[in-house]
Amino acid sequence: MNKTAQTELHRLFLIDGLPEPLTPASSHLQLFDNYIENTRMRLRSIRDPYSKIWTRILQQRFSVHDGELAIAKLAEIYLNDVEYAAFEGFEGREIRKNRYFHEFDRTSFAFDVYLGSLWGLKMARVEFGDREQMAAFVPPPFAVFEVTNDPFFDGVSLVEKKFEDVQAEVAKVGSDTPVPAETIDE
Repeated sequence: MNKTAQTELHRLFLIDGLPEPLTPASSHLQLFDNYIENTRMRLRSIRDPYSKIWTRILQQRFSVHDGELAIAKLAEIYLNDVEYAAFEGFEGREIRKNRYFHEFDRTSFAFDVYLGSLWGLKMARVEFGDREQMAAFVPPPFAVFEVTNDPFFDGVSLVEKKFEDVQAEVAKVGSDTPVPAETIDE
């Protein structure tokens, strides 16, 4: 076991749109996740559109137990520009999204609005300190459908999908299809 990896406990929900008071113009980060084929690794580039500062990270993320995506190990190496350039050949299997942060009912959420071929997909993620908190969590009213343990909604799977695939998957499991929001300027 890698003792440098931190354990993440989270739940993930499809949402129709950003909950109030958030709007597409609210403060956010731009994430560019490039998944390295046939590995559990990705290159994550984070851009703050206000300061124009980039942070680049090589990440490895994997489930602690098979079939339980809610608990994962995450190891990270922060890269400088020279190190990042050595990995640029792995770019291309990319997911782009804008990430917003907001507290709802004393719980901090990260809201992802996907761009590109996944335009229309929106998810809310909440992290927990332990299993008991995670199990006791009551989904907020803006949560349309929980997808925490559905491998279809894991980034490594989504990188090869389009929003039409997401709509088909949601229809297959019997939920309402998420509604695309207004256009967001990239």
